Amino acid sequence: MNRQELIKTFSDNHHTVIAYIQALPDSLFLYRNHEKWTAGQQLKHILLTLLPFPKILQSKEFIVQKFGTLQRTTWDYDTVLNNYLKTSLQAPSQFLPEDILPAQKKGLITQLEEVITKINQLFALYNEEELDNLVLPHPLLGKLSIREMFYLMSYHPLHHLNQIKENLASLNH
Repeated sequence: MNRQELIKTFSDNHHTVIAYIQALPDSLFLYRNHEKWTAGQQLKHILLTLLPFPKILQSKEFIVQKFGTLQRTTWDYDTVLNNYLKTSLQAPSQFLPEDILPAQKKGLITQLEEVITKINQLFALYNEEELDNLVLPHPLLGKLSIREMFYLMSYHPLHHLNQIKENLASLNH
């Protein structure tokens, strides 16, 4: 995926989840099957995982100084996903959402949309070579190129959308 395709996929996938959650009535927004996260918690988790990006993407120099450059061949989309799915898939504590009330839905969606817009603006400042060479730390996969990170962050909202749908499907059983 080139830069334009990647940021479009990232944005589109996040907006798909936002639209789905936005349309949920309060009862479904709050529904929890056993210990599974509610749709509200899924929304908050997605937001929490994106919050570091607007700050970190502001400075290419900081990224190079702090994290360096990729010292291996760049993984393609499928390799990133396969490697991710081999991990525990357990979110680190800083990305765990608290209980979310329906009154918080609109504010969380607005905040998420603002973060996505800021990420899109900053992402546009990176060329293809920088996307492949500059690295960011991922809590489960270690150092990923920015392109690899965005492959994963493009998949991430769809993963959580599927979890929401599976959770709500349990209502019918």
